[in-house]
Amino acid sequence: MRVFIIAEAGVNHNGSIDLAKMLIDAASSSGADAIKFQTFKADNIVTQNAPKAQYQVQNFKDKESQYDLLKKLELNFEAHKELFNYCNDKNIIFLSTPFDIESIDLLMSLGLKIFKIPSGEITNLPYLRYIGSLSKKVILSTGMSNLSEIHSAMKVLIEAGTKESDITILHANTMYPTPMQDVNLNAMITIKKEFGVSVGYSDHTTGIEVPIAAVALGASCIEKHFTLDKTLNGPDHKASLEPLELKSMVESIRNIEIGLGKFEKEPSPSEIPNISITRKSICASKEIKKGEIFTEQNITAKRPGNGISPMLWDEILNTKASKNYKVDDFL
Repeated sequence: MRVFIIAEAGVNHNGSIDLAKMLIDAASSSGADAIKFQTFKADNIVTQNAPKAQYQVQNFKDKESQYDLLKKLELNFEAHKELFNYCNDKNIIFLSTPFDIESIDLLMSLGLKIFKIPSGEITNLPYLRYIGSLSKKVILSTGMSNLSEIHSAMKVLIEAGTKESDITILHANTMYPTPMQDVNLNAMITIKKEFGVSVGYSDHTTGIEVPIAAVALGASCIEKHFTLDKTLNGPDHKASLEPLELKSMVESIRNIEIGLGKFEKEPSPSEIPNISITRKSICASKEIKKGEIFTEQNITAKRPGNGISPMLWDEILNTKASKNYKVDDFL
């Protein structure tokens, strides 16, 4: 199973196309499968006096409303098209999370084949119904939600036209950064059992160990925020990985993919030569004359293991030696 790794640029471009392209370069170099931005119009998603989230206040010190913050981070259609084409040049998939119907249409016009639904829209019925009607592959984040709410969202998507097999559900926590005690990675396993679809994890912790653990637990998709510099001014930079950290996460996940292997338990090709070296064989612990009885006192088990296996110990005991044996001679 190859894990689909999304390098989440989000709004870490700070409204700059040049910075967005540098993020694409970094994501492509890391080995991630896709880079994901956010598509929205502030006028469509937030009232002008809406307060910022706690993490936005902590990570973005400017005294402005959430509307003003988001307005500065909008990317217009031309910017999206430029970044989409740049991703094609860099051989990485362009993704973006739409936060309103108009943004869904913008992304459709670019030809996106995968639509990512953010945690905040899981209770937005008209939004879910519209995405469901597109019959695209869907990645559904579930931060802040319970199983009942996920069931409701799934029902809307499927009834609108999306195939259940085209949906991947991501366990997530929406605090930036997520405290380790709130990760609750086992909930991903619960989601897998409850819905029987592909599952993954959208990570907002400060390190890389949790997404790696998620892969070991069966995640087929990992999403992780990254930035060029954690000290940049913006709401998400501090809870993001820097390029070398992102690359390390991707490399670790690819190693875990290989290491998970298959479900059979058998000697691996690399360890087969070790069998005769590290296992033991029955041999003489003292000189034994022909016709003498093998006993606990005159035989033992020693390496290497290319003689009679000690698992046949009981069958050898109390039988007669057919020849003379010196100390350490194999039977």
